[in-house]
Parts: sequence; structure tokens; C-alpha cells
Amino acid sequence: MIKVGFIGTGNMGGAIIGGILGAFGSSAEIYAFDTDSEKLSALAERGVKPLSSEGEVCDMCKYVFLAVKPQIFDVVMPRIADHVTEDNVIVSIAAGITEEYIISMTFPQAKTVIVMPNTPFLLGEGATALAKGKNTSDEEFETVKQIFCTGGISEVIPMDKMKEIIAINGSSPAFIYLYTKGFVDYAESVGIDRDAALRLFAQSLIGSAKMLTDSGKTVDELIKMVSSPGGTTLAGLDGLYEGKLTDVAADCCKRCTKRAYELSK
Repeated sequence: MIKVGFIGTGNMGGAIIGGILGAFGSSAEIYAFDTDSEKLSALAERGVKPLSSEGEVCDMCKYVFLAVKPQIFDVVMPRIADHVTEDNVIVSIAAGITEEYIISMTFPQAKTVIVMPNTPFLLGEGATALAKGKNTSDEEFETVKQIFCTGGISEVIPMDKMKEIIAINGSSPAFIYLYTKGFVDYAESVGIDRDAALRLFAQSLIGSAKMLTDSGKTVDELIKMVSSPGGTTLAGLDGLYEGKLTDVAADCCKRCTKRAYELSK
């Protein structure tokens, strides 16, 4: 029996709770605190035990998920500081929050797992990056990893790259949605039904992703597969090359990472 507690039960916190309920069933006890009592009431109907304070979550649970925005950590951490012990594993899913910050706000032996999930976790298609804290055991880390595997895939990333990875999986869904908007807006502008175009483009994204993961071919080889000499794809690619799409993507990632360092605690 594992005891898992959540401080914050918004979209991502709620999605992780759903994953635990589905995968672990009665082998997990889930507790939660949120300033929104309506969220706690809704979770209570699903078997989650509501608690009255952040500190109580640490008192009751081994695994404590900090599922609040990074700007709220300076409020939350002092409220749990005296409750965190060597029995707890503190799991942060907030951008920019570091192991060093959590230790500085609690005690030197505090166990941590730093996590960057993404919103497709809500549909069981998440991509989660995790880093193990220096005081956390392999077994404890594996338990946290298994929790995030309930909503998609997980990859272990070096702790000192957890801010850089945000652009790759945490924020990237928004970048993909904006890219999609350009194609769907074009389709509508030439008289194609917007919903039909969205379905076709979305499925193209899904299929292309499977080719990336399952075909065994490199990105460059996959581009070549679609690009007939003198054909339509090469004509379109010329526009992307002229617009320096890969440079734009790199700049996007650099800006995202810069903001992560600015938010870093």
C-alpha cells in the first residue's frame, strides 16, 4: 500500500490522481489538499481523502506531489517545511522548481523527484521527464516513475537538464497547436471545411509521430520518404527552409528555457 498526497488538484494534479486510481486501485491511498473545496469534494466522490492543510499531506503520505504553480511555492513551502521528514518523497511538477530550492526550504536530507509532465497526460498520452534527487532511493524513484507511466511515457533526464527539457515536452504541445493553426487557417482560407482539415492534420501528426518512434528511420530519412523530386512536398519544404523553421524552433526553445531559469527556485 502506497500513500500518495497532492497539494493542488488542478488539471495536471487531477489527471495524475486519475492515473493512480486507474492503475493502482486499492493498492494506493490518495489524499489531497486544495484551497478550492469544490475540487476536494469532487475528488472525495472518487475515493480521494481530503485534508485540511498542506502540512497534513506530508504527515499522512510518503509521496507528496506539489501540483501548484511555481509562483505559489514561496507560499506553500513554509507551510510544509516543518512537516517534511526522511519518510517523505517530495515530487514537484512545476516549471523551474529545483531540488536545491526544495532542500533549502526543508532540510538537507529531503528526498525529491523533479518532474516535467505535459497536458496530453489528461488523455493518457503524456510525455513526462523525471530526474531523481540525490537523497531519493532507486525504489522510491521507480514508484514515482510508474505513477507517471499511467498517463503515457516517461523518460529519465539528468537533473541539470530539467529546465532545458521543458521546451521539448512540457511546453511543446502549445507550439504544436500554433503550428497546426497555420495549416488549418490555410485550409479554411481556400474553402476547405475547418473541422475536416483539423481532423486530417491531427491524424497526420499522430501518424508522423508513430513513424518517428516506430519506423527505425532518422528524421532526415523520413523527410526524404515524403519528398518526391520536383514534387509538391519539396516546394513546400523550400518555404519552410527559406523561413528558417528550424532556427525559429531553436529560438522558441531558448526563450522557453530562459523563462524557466527566471522562474527557477
